[in-house]
Amino acid sequence: MPAWWIEGDEFGLSFPTCPEALLEDTPAFLSRAMRAAGTLVGEAEGVARLVHSEPCSVGSTGQKLRLQVEYANGATHLPTELFVKFSRDFSDPVRDGAKIQMESEVCFALLSRMDGFPATVPRVLFADFHRTSGTGILVSEDIAFGTEGIERHYEKCCDSELPDPLGHYRALMRSLARLAAWHRAGKLPDDAMAKLAASSGSLSVSDRQPYSAEQIGRRVDRFREFAQMYPQLLPETIRSEAFLAQLANQAPRFCGHEAAIAAFLAGSPRMTALCHWNANIDNAWFWRDASGELQCGLMDWGNAQVMNVGVALSGCLMGAEPDFLNVHLEGLLGEFARQFEADCGEALDPAELLRHFALHNVCSGLLWLPDAPTIIQRFYPGLEEVKNRFDPDFRANELVRNQLHMLTVLMTLWQKLDFGSRLDQFLGTQAKP
Repeated sequence: MPAWWIEGDEFGLSFPTCPEALLEDTPAFLSRAMRAAGTLVGEAEGVARLVHSEPCSVGSTGQKLRLQVEYANGATHLPTELFVKFSRDFSDPVRDGAKIQMESEVCFALLSRMDGFPATVPRVLFADFHRTSGTGILVSEDIAFGTEGIERHYEKCCDSELPDPLGHYRALMRSLARLAAWHRAGKLPDDAMAKLAASSGSLSVSDRQPYSAEQIGRRVDRFREFAQMYPQLLPETIRSEAFLAQLANQAPRFCGHEAAIAAFLAGSPRMTALCHWNANIDNAWFWRDASGELQCGLMDWGNAQVMNVGVALSGCLMGAEPDFLNVHLEGLLGEFARQFEADCGEALDPAELLRHFALHNVCSGLLWLPDAPTIIQRFYPGLEEVKNRFDPDFRANELVRNQLHMLTVLMTLWQKLDFGSRLDQFLGTQAKP
């Protein structure tokens, strides 16, 4: 049995490592933790009672709880609906294996409490992490989707149900750009940024070795077979013979260049800033301000770090509809660049941003998505009966829906941005003295 309590590195306070431990005496722990973090001031303020608790199964890491609490002595300035996230899931080795992702999330959560913070995030009441064991806890407000002017929660890779997609993604671009600009302008504390820099590299938590050219070739053949067997699941443009031939010619050529491309992306200081690495639509909430303009907040900051902004925007846009990206991709990158320059005075070249976006997409895509056809068939037998990718039963299966969607987006971007020519440009640039 793992230890149920551990002492955090930030506050030196013992905190529970799982829901069972927290629920043994929730008011006492929350009161101690929030006093240590400065959320509560003095012994008179505290959490008086746990009103309700329920497990929350969202996400792919750690265990989670939703709590409703009451405060003592009229602490009405604090939220009563709370969200508690643990880095660990001792019952599931796969989920528990991603525990390191919370290290930077805790750093970011504590940073977000500074006055004037440029991104809207859930209010943090307490957060701490024990680096040696990868054990952490985050206590924040629970976002009240669908109430008080906040729109309902939107699921990942279900943007066909999203009202005003362009308005929502423009809001996402502005939110990401403001945070990146504040970092570039030196407006964030050096000590906090040093901690985030120290936790950089946590994106490698799920790294795998790139496929060989021969392996990629076989997977391209597998995609061709999948497209022929289930044409109703894919747009005609990415199952045409012309595109499939282009893919078969270009995809294996990337093999062996992944490390050089990764080094280029990581070593481009003008394109580097503090970012959310997975600012997908399901990790955001939206409302309209007094002027009617759409605004957004962002949650689930695991792996928040200083990174290439093209990589961050790739994570944001991979859940968008393929047709939407065909029309609006360049405009959205331009929106990011405009907001970034407005907030820090530093210009970003949208064409260069698109180049970084494309290079990351192809390398990441070839690492993770070539096996999508096999995964979809394995976890959804009877694909021939599915009318299209919007079929309700197929759409309800999150694994296969997301695999198909992101594979479709990768192939759509391949065709739109001509990844092969991007590789030629990259190699030509690298060859120059």
